[in-house]
Amino acid sequence: MELREHVIDLPGRIFIGNGIISKIEEYLLESRLEGPYLIITGHNVRRLVVESVLDKLSSADLLVAEVDDANLDEVKKAEELSKTKNIRTVLGIGGGKSIDVAKLTAFDLNLNFISVPTSPSHDGITSPFASIKGLGKPVSLKAKEPNIIIADIDILSSAPRRLINAGIGDTIGKIIAVRDWRLAAKLRGEYYGDTTASLALLSAKHAIICSRIINKDLKYGIRLLMEALISSGVAMGMAGSTRPASGSEHLFAHAIEMLYPEGPMHGELVGIGAIVMAYIHGIDWKEIRKALKRIGAPVSVKEIGVPDEIAIKALTIAHTIRPERYTILGDRGVTWNSAEKILKDTEVIS
Repeated sequence: MELREHVIDLPGRIFIGNGIISKIEEYLLESRLEGPYLIITGHNVRRLVVESVLDKLSSADLLVAEVDDANLDEVKKAEELSKTKNIRTVLGIGGGKSIDVAKLTAFDLNLNFISVPTSPSHDGITSPFASIKGLGKPVSLKAKEPNIIIADIDILSSAPRRLINAGIGDTIGKIIAVRDWRLAAKLRGEYYGDTTASLALLSAKHAIICSRIINKDLKYGIRLLMEALISSGVAMGMAGSTRPASGSEHLFAHAIEMLYPEGPMHGELVGIGAIVMAYIHGIDWKEIRKALKRIGAPVSVKEIGVPDEIAIKALTIAHTIRPERYTILGDRGVTWNSAEKILKDTEVIS
């Protein structure tokens, strides 16, 4: 089969260790990433982390923008602010929202991008794609891959445990994403990369291992999780799409988010979605459930306040969320009765 050309975007250097945020100026100079700088962050992260970062950066050419959400309005504001000071380097310091806005701003204006995650809740830390709201449906836009990643284990370990568990849930979901990707390659002739898929599966295996040790050794567990999240992001860069990291488990999560927008965290939903889709794929869904239960992550929708009827409906419409992305759910999806049975069999609903 003739392969279509795709571009591989990978991060530059990755700095990971304890207390390394204090060396941020050294890393920027070493990597020849010059100012003026724009830091994109959230209100709480600015107070807890960014203020100390400002003390470490001697450059007077530095602006800070706080974002409330990852949407096009916030990106536009950041881009306009960047133009007023001829910004050359954008730093995303925070969770997924701040990093997504930063990487899309850097992409649109062709600027350098630095990823400084403060919670291990997502693989957007590394990936050259941004999840932006307000586009009518869940899509990932092409964005800038990080020139450098600065992962401070001390900061990441202090994140709320719920965010950490969400990161583990999101990463375990790669088990399903790769199977869906392989299925689409066989049935629809999609490009499929064995090496890329193996890297995504490795990140999922690391997340399973993490679930066994993180309660005993938090910082080692966080380091393992960060390496898994970074590997997942690299896999997306190699694939030129989010295919190795997002399959039917994400479609189920997105469907619930659309039906119940003020509900749970994305990674929590992906973890539950992985249980459901493993059952449909005919693989060991109980092992995924055990891994999530070990860390205290939700394994049923009741635990996160989502009504059973919402979960059932979400499973029936999940295949319509991204119809161009073929998964185990096929083109016709799951009937209401089948969805109810699947969710009861996996104990996702009572």
